[in-house]
Amino acid sequence: MTVDFFSHYTMTIDGKAADADKSIDAINPATEEVIASVPDASRDQLDSAVAAAKRAYPAWSARPVEERQALVSAIGDRIAEYAEDFKRLLIREQGKARAGAEWEIGGSIIWCHEIAKQRLDPEIVEQSDGRQVEVRKTPLGVVGGITPWNFPVLLAIWKIAPALLAGNTMVLKPSPYTPLCTLKLGEILRDVLPAGVLNVVSGGNDLGAWMTSHPDIRKISFTGSTVTGRKIMESASGNLKRITLELGGNDAAIVLPDVDVEAVAKELFWASFQNSAQFCVAAKRLYVHRDIYDQLSKALVDYATTVVVGDGSQQGTDLGPIQNKMQFEKLKDLLADARSSGLRFLLGGDIPDGKGYFVPITLIDNPPEDSRVVVEEAFGPVLPLLKFDDVDDVIRRANDSEYGLAGSVWSKDVAAARKIAERMETGTVWINEIHSFSPHIAFGGHKQSGIGIENALDGLSEYTNSQTIVVRDELNRTVPA
Repeated sequence: MTVDFFSHYTMTIDGKAADADKSIDAINPATEEVIASVPDASRDQLDSAVAAAKRAYPAWSARPVEERQALVSAIGDRIAEYAEDFKRLLIREQGKARAGAEWEIGGSIIWCHEIAKQRLDPEIVEQSDGRQVEVRKTPLGVVGGITPWNFPVLLAIWKIAPALLAGNTMVLKPSPYTPLCTLKLGEILRDVLPAGVLNVVSGGNDLGAWMTSHPDIRKISFTGSTVTGRKIMESASGNLKRITLELGGNDAAIVLPDVDVEAVAKELFWASFQNSAQFCVAAKRLYVHRDIYDQLSKALVDYATTVVVGDGSQQGTDLGPIQNKMQFEKLKDLLADARSSGLRFLLGGDIPDGKGYFVPITLIDNPPEDSRVVVEEAFGPVLPLLKFDDVDDVIRRANDSEYGLAGSVWSKDVAAARKIAERMETGTVWINEIHSFSPHIAFGGHKQSGIGIENALDGLSEYTNSQTIVVRDELNRTVPA
C-alpha cells in the first residue's frame, strides 16, 4: 500500500476517503508556514461517521476477542511499516525533535501489541447449590475519541486500542492543531479494519461539541485541558454518556537534601522539559530542600545551557517550539507577568525574535507560592524552583492545587520518600524516576485532573459495561432430605 504522507489529507468515514467543503490549515510551529490543508467536517459528515460506526458495531462486537486482539496488534504492525514517515510528519506538524518523535511512534507500536494481549473474561462470583452468578464485560457501542496536540499519535492509540479490543467502534477527532498524522493513521488502516470500525474526522471546536452531544455516541474519551473537560462533562450529561477525562496537571517534584545533586539534575531537567514541557505530567513545580537549593539550581542552569532549542527537523536539536500560537501567546503573557511581578530569572525568560513559536528554557528563582508561575499550569518550558525546609510544609504546598495528576519524590532514603508519596494527592507518584508508563499500568488523575483510568485492565474496563447474569438451575439443586 503506497501512501503519500506529505500531501492529500482526507478523513476516513466508513472505510473510505472523505473530503469536506471547508478546510483548516496545518502550520509548522518551527517556521509558522502552512504545510497542509485538511477537511473541516460538517455536521452531516459527523452523522455519517457515527452512523457507519453504529452499523459496524454488531458484527465487530460479536467477533471473538481473539480476532479483535489480532486486529489491534495489526494496527501496531501497520504503524511500524510507516514508522519513518510518521516520525517525519510528526516533527513537521507537532514541532518535537527527532528523539521525541521516535519515542512517540515507537510507543504507539508497543501499545498496540501489548494492549492486544489483554482481555476481560467473565468472572464467576458465586457458585452454589443450583445457582451461579457471573459478571461479564460488554462493549458500550460507538465511542468518541478526542485527542490533544502534544502527543497526537500515542494518545490516539491509548484510546483506539482498548476501545476496539473491548468490542466498540470509534469516531476519532484529532486536535485541529495536529491533524495530519491522525488522518494518515486512518488512511493506512482502511484495509486493516472492517469498514466503519474506526472513523477519523477532522475539524475545530464545533466538531468536538457535536460529538459530545451526539445521541448515538455512548462514550467520550478526551485528553486535554480541564476547562474543556468541564464542558465535555456538561454536554455529555444530556444523555448520560460515559466519559474518561485525562486533564491538566501542575505536578510537584519534591527533592530531599540527601540526593546526589549532580546526578539528579539531568533527570530533573528532563522531568520538567521533555517535549518542551508540553506534557501533562511534566514536573511543573520543583520543590528543593533549602540545604541543596543553590547547588541544584546551579546544576540545572549549567545543564540547561547545553540543551539545543530549535527546529526539530534539524540535526542536533533537543527541544522544539511550542506547538501553536495560542499556547505561545499564553506563555508570553505568563513571562510578562513574572517580570512585572519582579520575579528573578535564573535562566531564560526572553522570547527571541524571528519565525517560530520558540520559548527559551526558563528557570525562576523561588517565586511566591501564589504567583501565577506556581499556581497555573504553564504547559511550556517555564519552571519555578521553590525552597522548602519542612516535610509537612512541602506536602501541604504540593497538595495545594486544583490538580492531582502526578508527582515525584527524589531521595536516597526510599522509605522516607514513600511516606511522602503516600500523602501526595495525585493519581501517580514516581520515586527516583519519572514518566515511566506501560500499557499494563493504570494511569489517571485525582481532583480536577480527570475522571477515569487509561491503560491496564482498569483502562480496558472503562470501555465496557458490567452485566451480571444470575442463573438458578432447578434441575441441579440438591433437594433437602
